[in-house]
Amino acid sequence: MAKKMHMDANLAETPISSAESSLGRLLARADIELNGDRPWDIQVRDPRAIDRIIGWGNLGLGESFMAGWVEVERVDEFIDRVLRAGLEKTVGRSPRLWWHALMARVCNHQTKSRCWEVGQCHYDLGKGFYRDMLDPRMTYTCGFWGEGAKTLTEAQEHKLDLICRKLDLKPGQRVLDIGCGWGSFMTYAAENYGVECVGLTISKEQTAYGQQLAGDLPVEFRLMDYRDIDEPFDHIVSVGMFEHVGRHNYDDYMEVARRCLKPGGLFLLHTIGSDHEGSPPDPWISKYIFPNGELPAMQQVLDAAEGRFVVEDVHNFGADYDRTLMAWYQNFERAWPQWREQYGEMFGRMWKYYLQSCAGAFRARKIQVWQFVLSPTGIRGGYRRPS
Repeated sequence: MAKKMHMDANLAETPISSAESSLGRLLARADIELNGDRPWDIQVRDPRAIDRIIGWGNLGLGESFMAGWVEVERVDEFIDRVLRAGLEKTVGRSPRLWWHALMARVCNHQTKSRCWEVGQCHYDLGKGFYRDMLDPRMTYTCGFWGEGAKTLTEAQEHKLDLICRKLDLKPGQRVLDIGCGWGSFMTYAAENYGVECVGLTISKEQTAYGQQLAGDLPVEFRLMDYRDIDEPFDHIVSVGMFEHVGRHNYDDYMEVARRCLKPGGLFLLHTIGSDHEGSPPDPWISKYIFPNGELPAMQQVLDAAEGRFVVEDVHNFGADYDRTLMAWYQNFERAWPQWREQYGEMFGRMWKYYLQSCAGAFRARKIQVWQFVLSPTGIRGGYRRPS
């Protein structure tokens, strides 16, 4: 679905800022120079960006980058330095950002009627676009580089196999994949472990193309909200979907998993996580990349699991997302010339900022990737993470 980007009209009306020296002093704390010549230095092409960044934080920076008001050769290194220096705490004081944070806290932005928005906005961009950026299985979640992977394809297969081993999959078992994407886990598990899989997604593109990729494997895609599933499965997996659930729905999500998991089964939940409970969704990511998304804190996951599951294992390999995102960016950059005319220059700048800024955030260890292994009543003798 081709969609060229358009900025808000009020962006162009932002008055010229007189705060360049203040921003320069602030960035110097992170060893970043205004108009410096190092890859992580920021070049100001339009002075309106100064006030925009100071007042709007990452939203202002991201929009200024998209508009060409600023240039940064290595956004990932810039963001890494900004976050390690804690500069994000001193910018972004706009009242509208406070309102954004308040609304995220009190309103449920992930209702059944709104949950389809992220599929239409992000995942339905087109299979060709993602096929050029991702690995051959089209795995759109963090790879696992911790077992000697040298390529993106190896890192993703290592991650998929790690999940299968953590669940101790056996031939003939039936597995539910909540948020299955293009079916990378399901096809891998069916091919290598002999299981049958049912996958849920809110993306029409993922449903159609994923089923095509699966071929004759015992894999079924369903275009449906996770709240509507109610049937038994031997195991459940959910990889990179919990970020779309939202704090108001964590209990409902865990209740769905609990009612669908057979006694003796395991539930593997893989999610990006925030270090701080109550942190609002990033306003730039929410506006341009993942509408209605929200990163859970560790305690929120544990609170939702309490009384429903025993937490058998927690595994953090968030640092691996840095390398995964940069591999995606290299693929994106290589393929971008063939997509430029269809999507437009601003879209390309948006995706550079998205992939590289997220890589920088994981490099700074400000956000994490957790894999939880949960059981309904506890495994007799205890759970052992596979080596």
